[in-house]
Amino acid sequence: MADDFRTTEVGGRYAQALFDLALETGHLDAVRADLASLRAAWIESADLRRLATSPVMAAEDQQRGLVAIADKARFETTTRNFLGLLGQNGRARDLPAVIAGFEALYSAHTGVVAAEVVSAVPLSTAQTTHIRSALSKALGKAPEMTARVDPSILGGLKVKVGSTLFDASLKTKLDQMKFALKRA
Repeated sequence: MADDFRTTEVGGRYAQALFDLALETGHLDAVRADLASLRAAWIESADLRRLATSPVMAAEDQQRGLVAIADKARFETTTRNFLGLLGQNGRARDLPAVIAGFEALYSAHTGVVAAEVVSAVPLSTAQTTHIRSALSKALGKAPEMTARVDPSILGGLKVKVGSTLFDASLKTKLDQMKFALKRA
């Protein structure tokens, strides 16, 4: 699910349109916050993913569903209208790509370096501080860090900065070891 958030050509075009509109109307940060909420909802809610990706769901129903979500969450009007357009055009399934594209445009515009840290268990405040400090040292500036828990990695961390992924998860190490043993 979190891996769904990769920019695509279509997602990039929609993201650019939303970014330009948000910038023009002065609602860039509000739209970004709305999209962050949508990203979390996408990861958490199978119902949202079903609404957006079901091949049997009519575009009008996707539009109504996305607008209802925006209204309930009290999203910025720009975000609400955009979600309605996305649904109307039958592009609700492209929502993760739009969110990823918007984040990339926002980062380029503001100079913010975003880092996503995935761990098997929730990180303590001390661990988060230590990771943020290490990333700041490596990147030369303080990153905007988000943390996510994914028990399937078993242990260790995955850190993604831009398109670069540093994978020090136990699952990956075990998979590499299993592959090496098969070749021996």
